[in-house]
Amino acid sequence: MLNELAKLVAKGLLTILPFVLTIYLLVWIALAAEGLFSPYIPSQYYFPGLGVIVVLIVLAFIGILVNAYVVKLIIERSNDLLERVPVIKTLFGAIQDAVHLFQIKKETSTKRAVSVEMADGSHAIGFVTNESVANIVFPGQNKIAVYLPLSYQIGGYTMYMDQSKVANLDIDVETAMRIAVTGGSSLDKKGEPKTKATKQSE
Repeated sequence: MLNELAKLVAKGLLTILPFVLTIYLLVWIALAAEGLFSPYIPSQYYFPGLGVIVVLIVLAFIGILVNAYVVKLIIERSNDLLERVPVIKTLFGAIQDAVHLFQIKKETSTKRAVSVEMADGSHAIGFVTNESVANIVFPGQNKIAVYLPLSYQIGGYTMYMDQSKVANLDIDVETAMRIAVTGGSSLDKKGEPKTKATKQSE
């Protein structure tokens, strides 16, 4: 009886946990945005939610600015500086990996899912994010840079493989990323994202 009750409690917890954490994170971000900008907004103009709106406008403005050459140069110099500082470069690199990991753009031709042949005929899913960087690091060696994400972890490895070891996959980048990051557990037998019904039927 107690075992059945424990299973039901665990099942209920695992069901609502993603929703609760997502809502909590969104509320925390909204409250943080309000607390950050509301002191600088005149009281006669302030209304609940204005801080969030200001944050969205500021982020959109930053998104426009990053396309400017001068801003790109400043960002590159800042990246170089942070990557030279011990400890900070590790934290900064991990955050960058997390951001790049979820920057999936299906329409970007330079970002494609590939199968990488490893030792003993085994294969790994990787992503070609830049077609020419390997020529800079290994000029004239016919290599290609492939990013290999770690399942259930933030980060991964960039390996410089021979072109003969890499083959394009006939799936989109988003599906390949789901498989690579979750070890394939987020997809059903048909290759579709698992719904609640498909998970319960297993």
